[in-house]
This record gives sequence, C-alpha cells and structure tokens, in this order.
Amino acid sequence: MTRPHRRPGLAGAPLAPYPHGGLGRHPNLPPGERLRVLLVEDDEGDAFLVGELLAETNSMIDLLVATSLSDARQRVAGVDCVLLDLGLPDAQGLDGLRKVLEMASGAAVCVLTGRSDEHLGIVAVAEGAQDYLVKGQVDGVLLTRALRYAVERKRADENARRLREVELRQAESARLERGLLPQPLMSTDEVAVHTFYRPGRHAALIGGDFFDVVQTRPDRVDLIVGDVCGHGVDEAALGVELRVAWRALILAGVPDDEVLPALEQVLMSERRLQEIFATVATARLDLHSNRATVRLAGHPPPLLLSGGKVAPVPAPGGLLLGVRPRRPVAFDLEFDIDDWSLLMYTDGLIEGRVGNGDDRLDVPGLAGLLEDPASQAVPLAELPAWLVGRAEQINGGPLADDVAMLLVTRGGGR
Repeated sequence: MTRPHRRPGLAGAPLAPYPHGGLGRHPNLPPGERLRVLLVEDDEGDAFLVGELLAETNSMIDLLVATSLSDARQRVAGVDCVLLDLGLPDAQGLDGLRKVLEMASGAAVCVLTGRSDEHLGIVAVAEGAQDYLVKGQVDGVLLTRALRYAVERKRADENARRLREVELRQAESARLERGLLPQPLMSTDEVAVHTFYRPGRHAALIGGDFFDVVQTRPDRVDLIVGDVCGHGVDEAALGVELRVAWRALILAGVPDDEVLPALEQVLMSERRLQEIFATVATARLDLHSNRATVRLAGHPPPLLLSGGKVAPVPAPGGLLLGVRPRRPVAFDLEFDIDDWSLLMYTDGLIEGRVGNGDDRLDVPGLAGLLEDPASQAVPLAELPAWLVGRAEQINGGPLADDVAMLLVTRGGGR
C-alpha cells in the first residue's frame, strides 16, 4: 500500500483511509476491552489523523466521527468516550463541553484543543472532562492510552458516586431503624423484654415493621408490634410515625380503648396511598394482678409460653388499621403462674413455606417450633433469633418479609 503524503496535524500522522481502530493489542498499551469512541471534530483532516493514529497502534478502539454537536447527539448512544474539539460550528468552548457532558452522562469526555487553547483544556477538566489533549503533541500510543485512562477514570468516578449513594441509603436506613427499633422505655425488673428485627431479603432498606415497649407505672407495661404493608423508605417512615404516635398516646394516658382508633387516624392522614394499611398487636401488662389485656387489629395472635405448653392467645383478630375504622375488642389474659413468656411477632415470621408445596408455617407451625424439645435448651434472650433460623431452614432459604419480635418474660419464662 502506498504511504500517503503527510500534513500537519496530530503528531504529523499520515493522511490515508483508515480502519476505524486497530485489530489487535499493542504491547505498550494497557490491556482492556474494545472501546467505542466518538470524535466530535468539524475539521476533516484532523478527524482523519485521529483515525490513522488509532489504526497504527492496533488500539482496539472503534472510532465514530461527528462533525457537529447536533450530529454527535444522534451518535452518542453506547459510546465509552467522547473526544471533543472545542471549536465546532454549533458550539464553542466550554458551552459545547457542558452540552456534551449533559448528553453523554455515562461516557468519558476528553477535550481536544489547539496550542493556543491549552489553558482552556485545564479549565475544561475542572468543568468535568476526564482529560484534555493538545493537537500536534500526541502520537498514537499516547492518544490511545489517554482515551483508555479517561474511560477508567470515568468508571471510577461512577463507582465512587454509586458508593456514596449506597452510604447515604445506609445512613438513611440507620436513622429509620433507630426510629422503628427503639430501646424499651422501662425500668422494672419483674419482666424482661427481648427484641429482634431482621429485614426481608428483597429490601435494600428496612421495611415497615416496628415495635415499642413503654412502662407508665411500676406495675404497668405496654407493648406494641406492628407492620405497615409494603417495603421501602415511605413505609419505614410511616412505621416510625405510628410507633412514635403510639408512645405519645401511652405516655399521655389516653384511655385504652381510644389508643388504636387514634393511631388509625394518624395512619389515614399520613399514608401516601389510600390502599396503605397496617396491622398491630398490643398488650398491656398488669404486673400486680399478673394479667394482660391484648388487642389485635388484623395481626397474628401472640403466643403464650407457660407450664411447658405453647398456645396462641385467643383474642379476636379485629380489622386492619386504615380499612374501616372500628375499635379492636379487648381480650383479658390471665397468667396462671408467675413463669411465662408472651411472644409478639410480625407475619414475616410465619409466612415462610413448609416443604415444596404452598403450605405456610403459620401460627400452628410456629407454636410447634416452640414446643420442640430443642427450643427448651435455647436461652430466652436467643429464642427469637433461633426461631428465625429454624423458620428459614424449613423455608429452604431466607424469609421473604421483614421480621420483628418482642418476647416478654416473667420468672422462668416457660
């Protein structure tokens, strides 16, 4: 093939038709996959020279050429890097750069300047370009290396941005978790309370499960476990609001029968969609008389462990909060002995599968786990985590929904 005449340009490269990029690897270039580069250059000679430089070094770069910003807009999809001349017929200087950065947000951008514009190249990097190249001062190896390094810097910047977003989401989750999962507000040593929370496997953030414990008198302890339907930030925030509202109502001494109706009003006024509902279970412990008052609003019943037996508390199920306002019916629970535990939980614990069919663990299955002789060897403080572990074994993997538990115990606990 006859070598063409040379003309001034990028490092004096020859003017010959070129394959867009090279076909193999150059020993002096960093390894990498094949890249797609869009050259935005209105000077046909300079565009030709860029192609020749890349072809001579077997750069593994496919070069596309656009002669204007409007032309580049049609070709930018899917490119790894944009090599931009700052003097275009429809965009000049930094204005063109800003437009390219906006249209090619996922691609690296390198600026191509003349000698007199070198200071402008430095400013361009400050504006967001990954690098700048000066016409007449680069050869094929340097050009290819600059383009590949620009792509890697862009990827590093994107990874850093994503990492920052993850850190922000984690911080947001931590703030929501502190709101959903507070420290029990109690001072008595007549009962002990053990708490547990685990997000579902599908949730990047914690969901809408919540619990709380408040002691208002030496002989009175109130407990709540609740679940806002759905998962994510909105549901978690609503769960925090409901928990805080419940605590405020209890501390304010609102009559027992008025607490859940007031909580329902909070739910209905704060939810973002009319379809959002919540289930709750509450228990008021009277330590002096060794009894409890249980109220359910669409929530699974607590389990009573006492005298070596396990049984669901036969409280009426009640309606979901947020569906049709109605006062839950109170159920009085008498503890026959001073050794007992009351397990309150969200339905994520009992919705796991049993075997390969569609059967769920459900309340009877959970009671069966607690009646298992193996559970007797588990300390009460570790029992909630043990239950989740057994439920996941039976399910054949992690539970799909969030799980929250309160285990309140007196005396020996079972």
